[in-house]
Amino acid sequence: MSITKSAKSELIQQYKTTERDNGGSAASQVAVLTARIRNLTEHMKNNHKDLHSRRGLTQMVNRRKKLLAYIKKNSVSEYEDLIKKLGLRK
Repeated sequence: MSITKSAKSELIQQYKTTERDNGGSAASQVAVLTARIRNLTEHMKNNHKDLHSRRGLTQMVNRRKKLLAYIKKNSVSEYEDLIKKLGLRK
C-alpha cells in the first residue's frame, strides 16, 4: 500500500536540494508524500468505505499543503519548479 524503500530513495535522490540531503528537505518530503498520496488515492477508488485510510490520506494531503506553503514562502521559483516536476496544480 505504501511505496517501497527503493522507490523512496530514488525520489529523494531526484528531488534533494543539497548533496548531503537524505530526505529531510521540504522538496524531497513533498515528492515522497505525493507518491504516497497517489498510491493511496488508487486504493480509495476500489475501497471507498475504508475510513481509516481516508483519514490518513487527508492527513498526508494537509502535510503536503503545509510543506508547499513553506517552500512558496521561501522561494517562489523553487515552488513553481517543484509543482511542475510533480504534476501538481495543472
